[in-house]
Amino acid sequence: MGEPPPWRVVDLPGRGPLRLRDSGQPDGHESTRPVLLLFHGWTVSADLNWGAAYAELTSRYRVLAWDQRGHGPNGLRPRRRFRLEDCADDAAAVMDAVGVEQAVAVGYSMGGAVAQLLWRRHPHLVSGLALCASAMKFRQTVAEYRDFALIRLACRPAALLPETTWHLAERVASVRSGRAQLVDPEFDDWAAREVRAGDIGQILQAGVALGGFNSSSWAGNIDVPTTVLIGVDDSIVPTARQRQLATALPRPLVVEFSGDHVAPVVRADHFATQLTTGVAWLHGG
Repeated sequence: MGEPPPWRVVDLPGRGPLRLRDSGQPDGHESTRPVLLLFHGWTVSADLNWGAAYAELTSRYRVLAWDQRGHGPNGLRPRRRFRLEDCADDAAAVMDAVGVEQAVAVGYSMGGAVAQLLWRRHPHLVSGLALCASAMKFRQTVAEYRDFALIRLACRPAALLPETTWHLAERVASVRSGRAQLVDPEFDDWAAREVRAGDIGQILQAGVALGGFNSSSWAGNIDVPTTVLIGVDDSIVPTARQRQLATALPRPLVVEFSGDHVAPVVRADHFATQLTTGVAWLHGG
C-alpha cells in the first residue's frame, strides 16, 4: 500500500465528528487541483479498498476518503437504519466541511451506488463519476433475492450477538470465496481487522440497502462525464451487469481491469493504473 493521505477530523452538523483522509495540496492552495471522493465497497474500509491507489491519485488530485457508515474503524455509528442515501448526504456534508464546491465521485461496488446517489441528490456538487465494479441493480437473480433475504434475517441476531454473527459471516465468506489468503499473512490479518472493526449490524443493514438499490430508471439521465471501470472476471457483481450500467449511461468511457471483485487488493498495481487512466479522462487526460 502506498503512502496514504493524512487523517483529519471534521465535524458534520447533525452527524457528528468524522475521521477522514485528506491529501490536501502540497502548496497549501486547496482550490488548484481537482478533488476526488473515494467511496469504498460493502464490508470493507476505505484503506482496504483504495490503499494501493492512494499514491498515484494523490500525485494528481486532492483525495478525500473515509469509511462509510458502520464500516471500518472510522465510519459514523448512527443509531438509525442504514441508508445509502444517508451515505450520499454524508459526502455532501464532508464537502461543505472542507470547503470543496465540486468533486469527482469515485465508487467501488456499493460505493458506485453511493456515487450515483450523490449525483442524483446533490448534482451541483458532482463534476464527474468513476463507477468501478458497480451496477444499477445488485439484486436480479433468484439466488441473489435469496441471499439478500438471508442478510435481512440476520440483522436482528447481529444486534444481539455480534461476535457470533461475525464468526458465521466469516465462515460463509471463506467457503464462498475459496480463497485462503489474499496477499500475505500480515496483510490478511490487517485486512481482517479493518473489516472486523465495522459494526456488523450496520454492515448487514447496508447489504439490505444495497439489495434494494435500483438506478435503472434514472441512470440514463446522468449528465456529467462518467467512466465505468469493469472487472472482466467478476462474479460478485457480474461483469455483464457492469456492462449494463455502461450501456445505460450517455457516452461513458469504459475501462476494463483484470481480476475478480477483490482486484484492488490482489491485482493492486494493475487496478490502480486502470483507475488513474479512467479518472484522468474525466479531466481531459
